[in-house]
Amino acid sequence: MLVKWIRCTVVDRRGFERGQRKWAGLLGEPGFRGQGGGWSRQRQGVAHIFGFWESRVFYDSFMARSHDRLAAAQSGTFTDAQTKLFEYRFDVKTGFEPRFTDTDLIRLALCRVRAERVEHFTLMQERVWNPAMAGSPGMIRGMFAEASEQEFLVLSMWRSAAEHGKYRTERVERLALRAQTEADIAAVSGDIVELEPSWTV
Repeated sequence: MLVKWIRCTVVDRRGFERGQRKWAGLLGEPGFRGQGGGWSRQRQGVAHIFGFWESRVFYDSFMARSHDRLAAAQSGTFTDAQTKLFEYRFDVKTGFEPRFTDTDLIRLALCRVRAERVEHFTLMQERVWNPAMAGSPGMIRGMFAEASEQEFLVLSMWRSAAEHGKYRTERVERLALRAQTEADIAAVSGDIVELEPSWTV
């Protein structure tokens, strides 16, 4: 499965949201699996969108045919758009599917990993971080995906901000020590996204 992550700074909120609803046109596109997104809780005016496709072939075909027509509705409503493509590697918890209707919050971490530590980082994700997140009340599902240049995306979907907050304060530092995260990661950035139900396709 191919994962597309878009982050942009919105300058015309009303126009952007109106244009975002036009992406309902993705339904029926061959290979399209789902899309959702919302507003950053940490950065004013920053929007995140997550799109899921069966494969790169289906995605490339959509980009060549229909993308520009759908995107036209949002022209001029945002700046500073960053887009990255990732290949799904494995679930965080079990049974990941690109559904957004039962979740309020998405936590994302973008990790750039030192080349010689990629194997260790991936192993720690499976053995240390996954069980900890999977055991957290309120964590619904998540996934781990890889891009080129040793970049990884960890997405987790949460029922509420309060439940995500409990997990963060209680466990993250202890887990990071156990997983030797500092030795693995060259750079990390993250965000917490409050989902907008009207953006879900």
